[in-house]
Amino acid sequence: MEMLATAAMGETVVFDRRTAGCPGGATGLGFGNRYEKFPGGLEGFCCFLSVGFEQWDKGRGLVRKLESEGSRFEKIVHGERYKKSPELVKKFVEQLPMIAVSNEYVVFKPLSKVEAGEEPVVIVFIVNPHQLSALIVLANYGRDGHDNVIAPMGAGCHQIGIFAYREARSEKPRAVIGLTDLDARLNVRSHLGDSVFTFTVPYGIFVEMEGNMEGSLLEVGTWLELRKHLDT
Repeated sequence: MEMLATAAMGETVVFDRRTAGCPGGATGLGFGNRYEKFPGGLEGFCCFLSVGFEQWDKGRGLVRKLESEGSRFEKIVHGERYKKSPELVKKFVEQLPMIAVSNEYVVFKPLSKVEAGEEPVVIVFIVNPHQLSALIVLANYGRDGHDNVIAPMGAGCHQIGIFAYREARSEKPRAVIGLTDLDARLNVRSHLGDSVFTFTVPYGIFVEMEGNMEGSLLEVGTWLELRKHLDT
C-alpha cells in the first residue's frame, strides 16, 4: 500500500512475482495464494488474523523463532482480531477471488504515464469522502440497479487488486471501495493523510464513467457547491 501511495505521487512501481515479500500484498496483486508462505503456513495466518499464536498450540512453539518479525511480532502473538476465530479466517481465505496472473510483473503507474498500446486492468482513484460520494453516484449514473459499487472486507491490496480483477472479468463489473483495512490506512497516512479511501474500477468502467461525465451531477448543483470547499 505504501507503493500505491508512491505511484499516486507520480512514480512508477513494479512488483515481481518472485520477490513480492508480503504474503497479503502478493496475494492481493494476483500472484496466487501466498498465505501458505506465512509463518506456520495457512493455519498460522488464520491464527494471526484472529486470536494470535498464543492461543494456538503449535504457534506457542513458534513464537520464540519469530521475534525477528519486528513490529509484526506483537500481532503474531496476540492476533490482529479482524476475525473472531481461525475457522472464520479460513473461510474468508477460501472465499477470496484468488487469481494467479500470467504476467511476471504487476505495475502501478500514474494514468498520465500509460503509453500508447497499453491498457490498464484497473484504475485506482484515491479520494476524500466527497469525491468518493460523487464517484459512487457516477458509477451508478448510466446503469440499472443500485449495487454497482461494492465494499468487500479485505486487505487494502485485495481491494485494489484481486477483488477488482474479479470484477473486470465478470459479466456485470462493479467498482470497489477500499482502504477500509486499518493496517493499510496506517501504512499510507504519512503520504496520503487520514481522510482518503480508494475507489477502484475495471478499465472498461473507467471509460464508461468518463463518457458519462458530460450532463451528469459533476456539472450542476450540489457537487459544484462541494467543489468550492475542495478547492479552497
